[in-house]
Amino acid sequence: MASRLFSYGSSYFRRLTSTNRPTTKVEIDSFSGRKIYPSKGKLYVRGDSKVFRFSTSKSSSLFLQRKNPRKIAWTIVYRRMHKKGLAEETVKKRSRKTVKHQRGIVGADLAAIQAKRNQSAAEREKARADAIAKAKADKKKKEDAKTKVKPAARTPATAPKVSKQQMKGGKGGR
Repeated sequence: MASRLFSYGSSYFRRLTSTNRPTTKVEIDSFSGRKIYPSKGKLYVRGDSKVFRFSTSKSSSLFLQRKNPRKIAWTIVYRRMHKKGLAEETVKKRSRKTVKHQRGIVGADLAAIQAKRNQSAAEREKARADAIAKAKADKKKKEDAKTKVKPAARTPATAPKVSKQQMKGGKGGR
């Protein structure tokens, strides 16, 4: 007896991988914005034939009470409005670090500023001592100049002494 080889035809695999299989549709809750999976939730049809789907009785109840989903914190609409839960999805933009640039200022260019900054403590101390000595010398010159210019002490002209009452003029016709 001859053994028969059994092979799957291409049509068999086509049937297995077929895309025309019924897919389950995931609906969206009309109030909260959450997903409603097949066989779950409620369907509400209004008088004007508008269809509303609700995942829970809580969301249907709030909808029928005419509550605004934008004001109820656990709804998707509220969370989108108030930018909640976006941290995982998008990374915050990094702000660029500020870079300090050295610039010259009025009366001193950049080279002069750099030279002063790079001075050693001894140089700085020497410059300070020189400046103090120069200031003292200038002060002494000014004082010497003042003493030379001053003439001999003048004697003020002696005016006759007048009492305050005489200056004011008295009472007038007595």
